[in-house]
Amino acid sequence: MEAVLSDVVAPEDLLKFEKKYNSELAKGAVSKETKFEYAWCLIRSKYSQDIKKGITLLEELVQKASKDDSRDFLFYLAVANYRLKLGRGEVMDPIVEVVAVILGFIGWIMVGVAIPNRYWRTSTVDGNVITTSTIYENLWMSCATDSTGVSNCRDFPSMLALNGYIQASRALMIASVVFGTFGLLGSLIGIQCSKAGGENYVLKGRIAGTSGVLFMLQGLCTMVAVSWYAFNITQNFFDPYYPGTKYEIGEGLYIGWCSAVLAIAGGAVLTCSCKLGTEEKYPLPHARGTVYSGPAPTRSLAASTYGRNAYV
Repeated sequence: MEAVLSDVVAPEDLLKFEKKYNSELAKGAVSKETKFEYAWCLIRSKYSQDIKKGITLLEELVQKASKDDSRDFLFYLAVANYRLKLGRGEVMDPIVEVVAVILGFIGWIMVGVAIPNRYWRTSTVDGNVITTSTIYENLWMSCATDSTGVSNCRDFPSMLALNGYIQASRALMIASVVFGTFGLLGSLIGIQCSKAGGENYVLKGRIAGTSGVLFMLQGLCTMVAVSWYAFNITQNFFDPYYPGTKYEIGEGLYIGWCSAVLAIAGGAVLTCSCKLGTEEKYPLPHARGTVYSGPAPTRSLAASTYGRNAYV
């Protein structure tokens, strides 16, 4: 069944049987074989309008067919409705797809900019008349600049000695980079304009949708990390009994917030547009009799009176 759902007709085959169908239609009579062959090509198209046209032809065949023949036609009608319902004809607008990937990519780049940025928090000058030095920190080091402009930085000597929120923020930012990397690679394979995934639009849609989820996880990890870090800064700043150095929010956190918003937006658009769907039943129009639910036809099966197995 998966082979039937993922199969996409070649444009030259569709054109060939369209010409044959129109030729017989111009003569006033279209045979069942020709109508079925053309309908089978249409429902394997990647465009929803072609699938709808194929459904119309199959419905006409079902109404006029015998009981045995209608069972086979109903099977292909079910395939057509399934593809149409899950959006596996036109998976998504390529422009929307590219925009979503660009948003995710920019968010991923900004994570890489935010992590090494030294200004996650800077010492406040509020209430100080004379400032001899400025202290600024990130997740990895602490730096100080004196009044002459000379800077001195040192890495935190012990990871276990750090506050828990700093350790957690480190882990979340690293996870964000990992999620974004896999999301970017997957989206480059899953988008329609990419040749990496071949012509299997079902598989490409699933890969693109999964990549969207990874982008959202990237944004979520970044958002939690920078927001948690900022919460501790503001909590200490407004605590009148806090004995240590008070800090203000630095530019690194703003970069992180922007990164999170872009990644979540890009991932949401990519995931929602791909219409992954689930295996749900779709009501068949004009369905009569028992629907054939056997395996997808293959070249090894004997050719029927309609010659349909030759085109699977």
